[in-house]
Amino acid sequence: MITIPAYKDLDIHHIVCDYNGTIAKDGKVLQALPELFRALQAHYRLYVITADTFGTVQAEVSRFGCEVKVLSSDDHSEEKAAFIRTLGAEHCVALGNGNNDALMLKAAALGVAILGEEGCSTQTLLASDLVCKSAKEALELLLYPKRLIATLRR
Repeated sequence: MITIPAYKDLDIHHIVCDYNGTIAKDGKVLQALPELFRALQAHYRLYVITADTFGTVQAEVSRFGCEVKVLSSDDHSEEKAAFIRTLGAEHCVALGNGNNDALMLKAAALGVAILGEEGCSTQTLLASDLVCKSAKEALELLLYPKRLIATLRR
């Protein structure tokens, strides 16, 4: 449990990450993340949700113990949000950067917009609870929750 004064209590069990633009660039997982994934697995269940544009997600993340959800519907935005609700939105952190991540971030107990090299959709930015420059910084907030508290307390 992470108690953020005058904001909310977070009882996080799941971390759900968009793939391209969030934890990967051009279909390849960003270099700093495998070590973070391993550290986070001691406390959380990790998921990657993606349309798998480059067809690389299974090969890239299977070695890190993340579960992969490849999108199959015509409405990726709603499919991502529905996945969060299926896990129990009140127990989820969601990371994303694209238009199709906005509903997922809004549904999660904590939505983190990633303003990485691909940029961040305005809709997703507005749907988030906070913004980080990279997935590495966002994931570190969950390893070092006092950073999260310092940012979100009122």
